[in-house]
Amino acid sequence: MQVLEAGENKYLLLELDPEFVGNIAKQAGFNYKIDDGPRAMALDLSAVDRKAPLLLFDAADPGNLGWFSRCQFYVDGTSGAVLQTPLSLANRKDKSGRTSPHAVRVQIAKELPGSFRMPGRQLVTEQVVYAVFFNLLNALLNTGVGVCGGPIVKPLAGRTENVGSRN
Repeated sequence: MQVLEAGENKYLLLELDPEFVGNIAKQAGFNYKIDDGPRAMALDLSAVDRKAPLLLFDAADPGNLGWFSRCQFYVDGTSGAVLQTPLSLANRKDKSGRTSPHAVRVQIAKELPGSFRMPGRQLVTEQVVYAVFFNLLNALLNTGVGVCGGPIVKPLAGRTENVGSRN
């Protein structure tokens, strides 16, 4: 990790290892494709051997209360930001243009404001980001990740249908 100071502004520059990040995705049970850019690392992840959809659910739906009570990550449905982390999450489309229930795109920011802190006011390091990334992937497979509002990120599990007339 490097610290860049530009006038009064301070930035943390993470030096993420693409091979290490790929191994984390593989250990968690995902197939992956990495696009390593200068400001962010993006991963296309898919759990092709999984029969059930990834556990990305609508946190506002009362029918998903059981999921909500045990999840440790929440995604802003408008921006895709995984709250209090340098991660973002997006849905992926299948060949027919529908949201794929077994695939997501995760982006890891490499440039963060100097004041950025993880939950518990923990400082950001590459090792902390690796651990949070692994925990997010496990949550998508086992415990659930809540989507909070917004039309951009679509839930994949739990009650996902719209309420109202089907006619």
